Amino acid sequence: MKTVARRRSLVPVALAAALLTGFLLLIAPLSASAHDSLIASSPEADSAVETLPAALTLTFSAKLIDGDGATEVVVTDASGASVTDGAASVDGAIVTQPLVAEAAAGGYHVIWKIVSSDGHPTSGEFDFTVANSTVTAPAPGPSATPEETPTAEATAAPAATPTPQPSESAEDGSSATTWIWLLAIAGVLAAAVAGVIAVALKGRARDAETAVADPSDPDSDAPMER
Repeated sequence: MKTVARRRSLVPVALAAALLTGFLLLIAPLSASAHDSLIASSPEADSAVETLPAALTLTFSAKLIDGDGATEVVVTDASGASVTDGAASVDGAIVTQPLVAEAAAGGYHVIWKIVSSDGHPTSGEFDFTVANSTVTAPAPGPSATPEETPTAEATAAPAATPTPQPSESAEDGSSATTWIWLLAIAGVLAAAVAGVIAVALKGRARDAETAVADPSDPDSDAPMER
């Protein structure tokens, strides 16, 4: 009877020990695999803000490991253009990412990557919306005043003044015509005289030939044979 009572008293102890062992085995991997997580942000995830703030802040559950390339934050607008201005800075568990001064209204997407205090890299992403644009419209250029605007008369090129050409007088024209006619008449007369002289010379030559050919002609001047 005493042996049975002792065995029954050891059963609850063994059961409690088994439960404790299982609990430790279950919790130990979870605690070992737990990394630092994002617990807050400004702007908050899925929130709407009036304008894009000067900087984005991310708050994590523990102090982060800082170093070259350890922390990266990318913020893009609806067109996919980056609106970050420089590199992010780490101060313990808080990451600050400067943003540009001018940004359009619309949706924005945030992608972050950090190195947890246990040395493991962690990343995540979220969105937020900007209601109003801070982009400054370009100022219109200076317009010309009426005094500065050139008129059509002022810009028109001056008409070229024709250069007067010397013209022949009536007397010069008449004298030139007279000389032309005189030269023409002189040329005709010279040609006529030359023609008459040529005809006369041909006639005298013909007569001389006839006299030599007929010595019996009483009118011939040739000497007669004895």
